[in-house]
Amino acid sequence: MGKYADENVLVVSRELFDRLGAFDGITFETERYLPHLLDPANNYFLSRDLAEDDPSHKQIIPYAIFRHGDRYLHYVRGGGGGEKRLAAKGSIGIGGHINDTDYAASSLDKDTYTIGVEREIGEELNLSGSHTQEILGLINDDSNEVGQVHLGVVHLFTLDSDEVSAGEDNIENLAFLTLEELSERREALETWSRICLDGLLQLRRAE
Repeated sequence: MGKYADENVLVVSRELFDRLGAFDGITFETERYLPHLLDPANNYFLSRDLAEDDPSHKQIIPYAIFRHGDRYLHYVRGGGGGEKRLAAKGSIGIGGHINDTDYAASSLDKDTYTIGVEREIGEELNLSGSHTQEILGLINDDSNEVGQVHLGVVHLFTLDSDEVSAGEDNIENLAFLTLEELSERREALETWSRICLDGLLQLRRAE
């Protein structure tokens, strides 16, 4: 029995990612990648036990960040569950694998994907008021074995209310912080959160 039992996760081939244009860090060219990554002809579900050790595939990971006004939600990931390699790290993103048990289809299009992200966020956070969602960019980090098998899709949730609470025990110390305050904590952030923070600062400079 493998570490992840019978869990199957959404993947695309590394070859497709390379063909579209591999990058490191964050890109805001979502239209260059997403129509292809979320085309049911190009994505499929693979055993997570295989996917975690197979860099010829990229697991698609929604990574949601939350903004209220000019502040972004920051939390500390406790050791109670989830990815142990990220425990006790600061984070501005809620992420997770897309599993075949969540979807009736054997692959996935953009509408199904977006609905799935909303449902996933609802399991981890309790959001008050209304919100909007947009896909901001994509994250890739091939500098380590974990990053080599994952590809992040950054979702920006803009919230009407800053009343947010954790839906899971391993999400602790929630607080909304400015980009300056997050920059002061940069070295304590998990890698994808650092990449997101750098991207948000880049976008602000371009305004």
